[in-house]
Amino acid sequence: MSANAPATANRRTAIKLALTAVGMFAFGYVLSSFYDQICRAVGIGGKTGRIEQQAVGPVDSRRTITIEFTGNVTDGLPWEFRPLVKRIEAHPGETLTVRYYVRNTTNETITGQAIPSVAPARAGPHFKKIECFCFTRQTLKAGEVREMPVRFVVQPALANDVNTITLSYAFFNVDKKSATKYGGSAAPEQGHSHDDHVSAGDNG
Repeated sequence: MSANAPATANRRTAIKLALTAVGMFAFGYVLSSFYDQICRAVGIGGKTGRIEQQAVGPVDSRRTITIEFTGNVTDGLPWEFRPLVKRIEAHPGETLTVRYYVRNTTNETITGQAIPSVAPARAGPHFKKIECFCFTRQTLKAGEVREMPVRFVVQPALANDVNTITLSYAFFNVDKKSATKYGGSAAPEQGHSHDDHVSAGDNG
């Protein structure tokens, strides 16, 4: 065996380990993307999707669906939050807008994040939001009141036996220190959500 044999073997081992690490990273990336596509397809967790106005299809005026709206604030967010309308009738493919009322009941500025969900869960992939206050964090000054819009469309591909959809929002305090002060916990991490992104800003 030559004097360079151990060094050569070490290089080969290092190269194999590096290739293995790259392969594992690539596999993880593909798996994450695949999981995201599955969520989109089956609406796991009742998550809703986003859509551009230009992508809205024709209206099916032969069918009517009841859309119900609810909202609550979690412990740690001292806000008043509710839909201004609790129920509407909609045709698949019809673009509609509803508004939610929110009020900061404290004497300090607080930032919150709304996380949506849809019931039944299988309706989630067909409930598409064009505009929503949940797309960004909402910062309210002391005592501030705001009306926040949700513009959406229910796609005609929704199963025919789904006649009622409930859109719900849970509003979280995004600041851990502030949330703890008011007896709760901060907003959870969004992870690989295919729905709404969390970004800075104070207008929905």
